Amino acid sequence: MFGSLVSLRRAALGLAALALLSISAETASAHDFKAGAITIDHPWSRATPPGASVGGGYLTITNDGDTPDRLVSATISAADRAEIHEMAVKDGVMTMRPVPDGVAVPAHGSVTFSPGGYHLMFVKLAKPLVKGEKIAGTLTFEKAGTVAVEFDVDAIGATPKEDHSGHGGNAMPGMNMSQ
Repeated sequence: MFGSLVSLRRAALGLAALALLSISAETASAHDFKAGAITIDHPWSRATPPGASVGGGYLTITNDGDTPDRLVSATISAADRAEIHEMAVKDGVMTMRPVPDGVAVPAHGSVTFSPGGYHLMFVKLAKPLVKGEKIAGTLTFEKAGTVAVEFDVDAIGATPKEDHSGHGGNAMPGMNMSQ
């Protein structure tokens, strides 16, 4: 009987260790950044060709707080400046314009910055963005303050891998959390 208790205890400890490793791996791969009620999920950019002077930044901002906040500015170490931009189609014409007053992030809501919509424009790149690089930057919010982030650089034609909003980026690949 004593031997079976030791075996059960070893099995339980082994399962607990596996669970902790799984949680650590999920947390490390989530690529989230947090400040107060604000979570910035998976900042990324596309690689740029040689000679390109601009690049784009994409991410999802989630506000779990009871009051709205606003993204008011951004920086990136790889460029002179970062601007908040919006692309839209009006009367069949696509336009891109700076959003000088920033972007509101509603209480208990989220905003996604993606190709073809809101995005960060990295102006006067110091050098091309290369797939596999991690680029340091900051996002500044009206209430949450400044948050240090890191943009993963993906392939030139990369598209968002999945919708990370609302689940902290810990869902399994291909899993649709909106169903």
